[in-house]
Amino acid sequence: MKISYNWLKQFLQTDWEAEKTGELLTDLGLEVEGIETVESIKGSLKGIVVGEVKTCIKHPNADTLKITTVDLGDGQPVQIVCGAPNVDVGQKVPVATIGTTLYDDKGTPFKIKKGKIRGEESFGMICAEDELGLGKGHDGIMVLDFEIPTGTPCAEVFKIETDAVFEIGLTPNRADAMSHFGVARDLRAGLIQQGTNLELISPSVSDFHVDERTQKIDIEVEDKNLVPRYCGITITDIEIKDSPEWIQNRLKAIGITPKNNIVDITNYVLHELGQPLHAFDANKIRGNKVVVKTLEAGTKFTTLDEVERELAADDIMICDADNNPLCIAGVFGGLKSGVTEHTTTIFLESAYFNPISVRKTAKRHALNTDASFRFERGIDINLTEYALKRAALLIEEYAGGKMSSDVLDFYPKKIKDFEVFLSFENTYKLIGQEIPKETIKNILASLEIKMNSVTEGGLGLIIPSYRVDVQREADIIEEILRVYGYNNIEFSHKLNTSISFDSDKEVKIENIVANQLTALGFNETMANSLTKADYVALSEDLNETHNVEMLNPLSNDLKVMRQSLLFSGLESVSYNINRKNNALKFYEFGKTYHKYESGYQEDKHLTLFVTGNRTKDSWKVANQTSDFFYLKGIIASLCSRLGLQNLKTSPVKSAIFSEGLTLSLGRTKLVEFGVVNPTILKEFSIKQEVLFADFNWQNILTLVGNKKIKVTELPKFQSVKRDLALLLDDTVEFKEIYNLSFQSEKKLLKEVDLFDVYQGDKLPEGKKSYAVSFVLQDENKTLADKQIDKIMQKLQLTFEKNLNAVLR
Repeated sequence: MKISYNWLKQFLQTDWEAEKTGELLTDLGLEVEGIETVESIKGSLKGIVVGEVKTCIKHPNADTLKITTVDLGDGQPVQIVCGAPNVDVGQKVPVATIGTTLYDDKGTPFKIKKGKIRGEESFGMICAEDELGLGKGHDGIMVLDFEIPTGTPCAEVFKIETDAVFEIGLTPNRADAMSHFGVARDLRAGLIQQGTNLELISPSVSDFHVDERTQKIDIEVEDKNLVPRYCGITITDIEIKDSPEWIQNRLKAIGITPKNNIVDITNYVLHELGQPLHAFDANKIRGNKVVVKTLEAGTKFTTLDEVERELAADDIMICDADNNPLCIAGVFGGLKSGVTEHTTTIFLESAYFNPISVRKTAKRHALNTDASFRFERGIDINLTEYALKRAALLIEEYAGGKMSSDVLDFYPKKIKDFEVFLSFENTYKLIGQEIPKETIKNILASLEIKMNSVTEGGLGLIIPSYRVDVQREADIIEEILRVYGYNNIEFSHKLNTSISFDSDKEVKIENIVANQLTALGFNETMANSLTKADYVALSEDLNETHNVEMLNPLSNDLKVMRQSLLFSGLESVSYNINRKNNALKFYEFGKTYHKYESGYQEDKHLTLFVTGNRTKDSWKVANQTSDFFYLKGIIASLCSRLGLQNLKTSPVKSAIFSEGLTLSLGRTKLVEFGVVNPTILKEFSIKQEVLFADFNWQNILTLVGNKKIKVTELPKFQSVKRDLALLLDDTVEFKEIYNLSFQSEKKLLKEVDLFDVYQGDKLPEGKKSYAVSFVLQDENKTLADKQIDKIMQKLQLTFEKNLNAVLR
């Protein structure tokens, strides 16, 4: 939310610097995320001076150009080539001097330079009003009052306003601060606490009066629960034109483009007081009656943005006597009833609509307007008539309007201010220290919270209607604390805590795995559980009917809960690769969500993503690209760390992978891993191979027990290493050799490793060669050669018998 400091100063005449004011607003809970300097005319007319045209002759090489000599007040007239038809001798004109920066209608800067135009030198530019941002006219140059001294900076001639605009990150509960007056009211409370007591100046409506009662438009509200209050007035004889410069400057400072006086005034009052208003062309209201009601579902209605929308049965609509819809209440106006340049009579609306109803309607139609933003959070119901009169007076002053009816006010059940009792003891307990009672009373008074009763134990309080978020004693204490200042609360230098010796098992296991992955060079990611609904179409394993859909999605990219962690991870991979970060190792602990006929299901997973080189480029180490076996080794190390042994491998069946494996323990599937299908990678514009592993974390936790760690001394007797080169069928896997080895020699065999694989022309077809190393060790004595030879011969015979192996 943007707040203009100049606008704030209309309510509080403070001379504080903008930065200091921003700090105080942040301390009050209105976090200032940034302060921007805004100029009513971009560039503030720097380098533009008043010049006097001394000579003006026709350009010898162009019929539409003229060569002028212009006095800039420094005694050195300059030659300027000008194409304006109205330039003439004796005129006072605005001149952009060499080096001046001007801006086009899109805000793009361009610098004035010395140049030649059709062979004649030009040392500046005589400007039209649109070239300076002073208007829209471009028929000719601006001609200024001749009494203005030559050489006067144009910034002194025209009223240039410089403003500081606060960007406030408003929390949803602070509906009272959704206006300049609301922020000023809060700022005043903070200033009083700082020792500066300023008067809060509110716009006066004492001059409001009805000029004539010639055109009354009746009001009918069908459901007082949906519309607790509705005010309106008819204003005739208006003239649609540009709004005054000061209103335009206020609106432009907060990023609103001025349109015309009526629309600008309604926008101005909305941002001034926080009350949305809407102006209807009264001549388009049939039957001189406004009916506030709901219409049948499916009714067509075209809004101001020329989009035809289909209404729901719960949408509050403003209609005429013939039930023709004119406006979606509290959200958006209608195309056919809006104010145009031909409008002469308006019906001005100021109302309080049910926040829940407006919120649902705005979400349903994807319309987020300044009006709905305020109605959704709850405005001040007692501000309705006051804001209407404020806007009506401005329309009367700047559009020449006449009040042609009384203010019609539908308000059947007046809402009373909320009452809360504040206990001093609870206040001290919640804040953590004792604040003087008089200080508490002064803070409450500065917040316009009235004291209905005062006792030794506390205060009976009446909450103003604009504080819709203050409903409990705790809310009052929060108000006291934020104005008193969180920074003023003393804190203890002593920390008391109890020590727990029994940590949560699941967290402990998760930390073990996370630490190991981090040590292996992985980075942890945390993706949004909301994702695109279209992702399920990328894999046959996923089903659209299982999507858990959001009732009110923020966007199409955040429409459903994810069925797989793959796609959010690939988004991170793609994001990094696009920024030249190609070597990646990610892991994420996250959940997947599915909807079944039996209900909703939520499962926790651990996923790994590996792509690119294993290590950074180095002169000493050759680049090694991460491959399937690299990922397999990481998974094996994790399983080993968790004490998961004797795992069964099988080919992966998931369409996510182009190739891969599934690891299981018995019938329980633990992890699927492999190379991500290139067709999926193409959807994320990823051109390099990505390896992915998906652990079923629920199954992991079920199987992982308390692993006992055995500690043994280092053997006193050295190990012996022997190698065998085996010719095998190419269908034989190393796993078979590994298992047979330990079945053959259980006592002395310590390690079995594969260190070379060969397939080629020198071997028979269908054959391959494995070079396998074996480590033997006796912990009690040194192994003799005969014993070693006997074991190796036994291993050889085992391979020959079971694998048809031939020793090379």
